[in-house]
Amino acid sequence: MTAAPLVETFPVGPLQCNCTILADPVSREAVVIDPGDEAERILRALEAAKVSPVALLHTHAHLDHITASRGVKEATGAPIRLHAADRPLYDALPEQAAFFGLRADAPLPPDAPLEEGERIRFGPYVLRALHTPGHTPGSTCFLLEGDAPTLYSGDTLFRRSIGRTDLWGGDTDAILDSIRTKLFALPGDVPVVCGHGPGTTIDEEKRLNPFAGL
Repeated sequence: MTAAPLVETFPVGPLQCNCTILADPVSREAVVIDPGDEAERILRALEAAKVSPVALLHTHAHLDHITASRGVKEATGAPIRLHAADRPLYDALPEQAAFFGLRADAPLPPDAPLEEGERIRFGPYVLRALHTPGHTPGSTCFLLEGDAPTLYSGDTLFRRSIGRTDLWGGDTDAILDSIRTKLFALPGDVPVVCGHGPGTTIDEEKRLNPFAGL
């Protein structure tokens, strides 16, 4: 049985996106999920844990989930990964920021696009990409596989809520289908780390989510 990976989740930026660092305590390989802002803080956390990222993974390309990607990649060389369907949104980062009265530099080009079912490895651990369109066309959740699976749901599924669908590329029917056919197919006891706010479990949201519950 593989020991549990190192895990650190903390909110970053004015919109408090949950950024997660997952790392193998032996090889010191890590992945960063949603480096949304505060690149220096993320880099300090990586340095404090003495780990090196092998991938910067994005659940989608809204500005609060991608703004620190440039700084973290420039410092570490880790590839930037997101689903190809969100590339237009990713490239529009400066325009997204301006809409909120903020400023952001143009992003670095992403590396190889994420594919449905792709497995991203760090040490002996595996994250499986689940394409869950609806919040955005390229929204992707990441399932940590193994003895103690955990879902990183981005802004697709929240505790007692779902991601908004009134922004560019949003689709209410699509997000409900993604949640019910892909996420709710997971075991009920799987913990969910959401893109914002507190966590939950698959079973809780099946029973109690007023938007997507069964």
